[in-house]
Amino acid sequence: PDDPDERLAITQNGGSRLRTRIKMKPCAAGTRCAARCFVLGRPDMFHIGAPCVLASHSRSTPRRRTVILIRVLTRSAGGHGSRQDPPYNPLMAVYGDLYRYRELFASLFQRDLRAKYKGSALGLVWTLALPVTLMLVYLVVFSVMWKSPTTDVDYYWLFLLCGLPPWVFFATSLQSSARSLLENASLIRKVRFPRQLVPLSIVATQLVAFVVMTAIVIVLAMIVLPGSRATAWLAIPIAAVIVLFVSGLSLAVASANAIYRDIEFVVAALLLPLFFLTPVLYSLEQLPGAATHPWLIDLIQWGNPLTPVVECFRAPLFLGEVPATADLVYLVVETIVALVLGAVVFNAVDDRIAAEV
Repeated sequence: PDDPDERLAITQNGGSRLRTRIKMKPCAAGTRCAARCFVLGRPDMFHIGAPCVLASHSRSTPRRRTVILIRVLTRSAGGHGSRQDPPYNPLMAVYGDLYRYRELFASLFQRDLRAKYKGSALGLVWTLALPVTLMLVYLVVFSVMWKSPTTDVDYYWLFLLCGLPPWVFFATSLQSSARSLLENASLIRKVRFPRQLVPLSIVATQLVAFVVMTAIVIVLAMIVLPGSRATAWLAIPIAAVIVLFVSGLSLAVASANAIYRDIEFVVAALLLPLFFLTPVLYSLEQLPGAATHPWLIDLIQWGNPLTPVVECFRAPLFLGEVPATADLVYLVVETIVALVLGAVVFNAVDDRIAAEV
C-alpha cells in the first residue's frame, strides 16, 4: 500500500474469506500493551507487534464473532538506507519470541504464579515454604528413618540436599507443563499468539522454587563445608544450563501432549523409576553392585540423561571441585539437543494445537 500506516489483513468471517485494508493506529500504552491485549482477549483490539500498533475492527455476527488474523507484511524497499531483515530461522524464532513477547510472557508467568496459590492465607510465601518442607521430608526419611550402605557418607543430609534441587525442578516442570496447553485451551482458541510461551511460563513458575532450593543449598554448603566456598558459585551457571535443558524437554512434552494425550501419563509413569535410577539418594561409587557389575554403573551414568545433571550440580557444592569434563560436555550437548527437540516438536504441531486442545 502507498500509505505506510496501512497493512494488509485477512479477515475470516464464517466460511467467507476476503482481503481488506484496515487502518492502524499507534497503541497508547506503547510496547506494554501486548500482554493486556492478548490476555484480556479484547475482540476489537489486536496487537500485531512492533512498532506497537492496534487494529480496530468491531464487526460481529449474531452467531459467531468475527475472527481476524492479522498478518503484517514487511515491505523491503530498495535503494539507499533500506534495512534487510535477517533470515528467518524457525528453530531460533521459537525461543526468540520469549524476548519479542516478553511482556506477554511476564503476564502469563504472574498469572500462573498467582493462580497456583490463589485463596491461600500465605499466598506467595508458599514459594519459599514448599521447597523447604520438601527438602526436610526427604532429609528425615532418607537420612534418619531409612538407612542403607549407600547412605554411609559424611554429611549425608547435605549430600542428599545437593542432589534434590535439579531433580525436583525437572520432575515438577515436566508434569505441570505437560497439560499446560490443554489447561489454557480457552486462551489459545481466542487469539493467535506464540503458544510456546504457555509451557515455558509454567517452567518459569517452577523456577522460583528451584532458585529458592539452590540458594538454601549453596548457603548450607558454604557453612558446613568450608572447602566448597571456592567452587560453590559454579552451581549458578550450571543451574542456568539445567533450566535450558528442562525448558526444551518441557516444550517438547507439552507440544506432543496437545496432540497425543497419552504423553502426560507416560511421563508420570517414567518419573518414579527414573528417580531411583538417578544418583540423588546415593553415590555411584557406593552402589552394592559397583565392583561386580561395572557395566551397570556406566549404564546409569551415561544412559540416564539426568545423572550428569545431578553430578554437575553436586560436585562444586558437596565435593568442592569442578565437575568432571565428561559430565559437563554431556550436560551441554543434551541441553542443545533438548532445545532443538522442543523447537522441532513445537513447530511440527503448532498449526494443529488450536484445533486439538
